[in-house]
Amino acid sequence: MIERRAWSRDEQLAAFCLYCRTPFGKLHARNPEIITLAAKLGRTPSAVAMKACNFASLDPVVQARGVSGLGNVARADRELWSEFRENPTSIAELAESAFESAVPTEIHREDDEVLIPSGPTESFSMLRVRLVQTFFRKSVLASYENRCAISGVTVPSLLVASHIIPWSVNESRRADPRNGVCLNSLYDKAFDRGLVTFSDDLKVVISPVLRSHRLNSTNGRFWTLKEQASTCPLDSLPIRFHWHSIASMFFRVRDRTRGIEHNSAKHT
Repeated sequence: MIERRAWSRDEQLAAFCLYCRTPFGKLHARNPEIITLAAKLGRTPSAVAMKACNFASLDPVVQARGVSGLGNVARADRELWSEFRENPTSIAELAESAFESAVPTEIHREDDEVLIPSGPTESFSMLRVRLVQTFFRKSVLASYENRCAISGVTVPSLLVASHIIPWSVNESRRADPRNGVCLNSLYDKAFDRGLVTFSDDLKVVISPVLRSHRLNSTNGRFWTLKEQASTCPLDSLPIRFHWHSIASMFFRVRDRTRGIEHNSAKHT
């Protein structure tokens, strides 16, 4: 019989990491990853699932969906969530490290490709970069239920956790899932270059440059996606940054919600 005992800091961090990388519908004791972590921690799958649900009850994205969480959340869990909100990069590094220490490497799939960002990393070692990037990718993909927010593609090896505010611009938001969007590789490249963005009401906005690009001699359009509403858990601040600082050069639109006219970049 497994003895009832208090959660250590490392156990709590590992469970938090598991919550962040698990779609809400899979937070149950039958989930193989929850079973694996529970065995390594010497706890029951139900206990680990309940701990993950504690974090879900503190998650504003889950609350916004009208999902009622558990009552009597432990004080330590509330404090950890507050720490994550204040410094997501630091907690992401600690949580991913705790999870990887507890869970055997065979649980990590080959299709979970972690892209090391370009640009300055300041005092970040490559190990720290990998931990933070792994946490970010897993968390973003889980938030989008492992599906591209625009195309709906679900092939893991084609999915990228795209930073909205780039890694090199804002260190404090490097691991924040609200600063991420799950896109397939093609849309990720277009988003990174400002050829695709999102409006304040989370509709996909495609640049005139991309709309007019021809794929081949048959005059097929490279971009056929119609602008659509997105159901993603995006944060308005990174989206506005992306619009104004990255995407605006490719647009000349009058955005009524912002009252700003953007100049179109010349395309040769």
